[in-house]
Amino acid sequence: MNTLNLEKYASLIVKTSLNLQPNQILVITSPIECTPFTRLLAQTAYQEGARDVVIQWRDELFSKIRFLYAPEEIFEEFPDWQKEFYISYVRQGAAFLSISASDPELMHDVEPKRMMKAQKASSTALKEYRERLMSNKNVWSVISIPTSAWARKVFPALQEDEALDKLWETIVMTVRVDTDDPIRSWNEHRASLRTRINFLNGCSFKALHYKNSIGTDLTIELPKNHQWLGGSESTPDGLEFFPNMPTEEVFTLPLKSGVNGKAVSSKPLNYNGNLIDQFSLTFKRGKIVDFSAEKGYETLKTLIETDEGSHYLGEVALVPYDSPISASNILFFNTLFDENASCHLAIGKAYPVCIKNGDNMSPEELQKIGVNDSLTHVDFMIGTRDLEIIGETLEGEKILVFNNGNFAF
Repeated sequence: MNTLNLEKYASLIVKTSLNLQPNQILVITSPIECTPFTRLLAQTAYQEGARDVVIQWRDELFSKIRFLYAPEEIFEEFPDWQKEFYISYVRQGAAFLSISASDPELMHDVEPKRMMKAQKASSTALKEYRERLMSNKNVWSVISIPTSAWARKVFPALQEDEALDKLWETIVMTVRVDTDDPIRSWNEHRASLRTRINFLNGCSFKALHYKNSIGTDLTIELPKNHQWLGGSESTPDGLEFFPNMPTEEVFTLPLKSGVNGKAVSSKPLNYNGNLIDQFSLTFKRGKIVDFSAEKGYETLKTLIETDEGSHYLGEVALVPYDSPISASNILFFNTLFDENASCHLAIGKAYPVCIKNGDNMSPEELQKIGVNDSLTHVDFMIGTRDLEIIGETLEGEKILVFNNGNFAF
């Protein structure tokens, strides 16, 4: 990765993905393997007028040691100082950036229930923080850069340096840093996604029916006053930002009790350092009533049993099979990329902003209209080359939404 592209990427993240404002605080969560680029991001943020940059370093190798050897009861606790850290900054209107770059199978020999306990403790303690981000009350974004362990998993036939270079090259392409003007390219991409969003919102679908040759046969009802989003989003004050970079999806939320049928995975899911592969979920009146997995069954079971809401879906996302990331024909073992190569669904919490005025509703009001709540939100991929999606409007009209894996409009 040459210095110019690194600087272009850092500038794109700070100026476009985060749209960082003068005198705003930026909180970065970064793996220690990403230190040089994280420092560049901090420098760029200060140069753009940030009041301060605060970095939370993550060491996944130490995390594995802790999960293997610490007493189990420790994972049911969450330190007060960590809670205060996030709550304090989120209340100050800070922007939050997370760098997603983990070893896809690092935790394969860790007991999934230990990790679930830690996640539940964290999600419970940081409920206010999570709800503010999922309602876009604070600017937030997830981006990625390569690490050696991740690159070796994606390109196992290459030497480590070659694999890193190849993954950098691919990421640069997916985030449009290889263009003459990445910021302009993202503005054009945002406009293209809005065309899809406007069409879908204009249809006011009451249900979508998915079907493909690998076994997905699923009907998803959509709640009244749902709205499709994608690309950039906005805070209540109108500050526009990109929550994910890359992003190719348009998404909304399902009616909690309105999912029926079977969804079959089309790509592996990397969840907490464990791979879940060749899996399926069966739904009845919204709830997962049966599931299977050729790999990672216990991890999938633990995910589904996180809480009551993790037995239901919280997101419906459409991504064309011919998207640039899909066309790369690379399996990233990283949800940030794989979800943008495939139509996907999410187990767990729904985004309140996918309901008109939902960001101003109480949890009780959201629950009443069928918006799912959970301590978790995990995307999994179901898109294929032959996926067909038919939408049914409130008037009963059937409209072809996807044909042969791509938008039909």
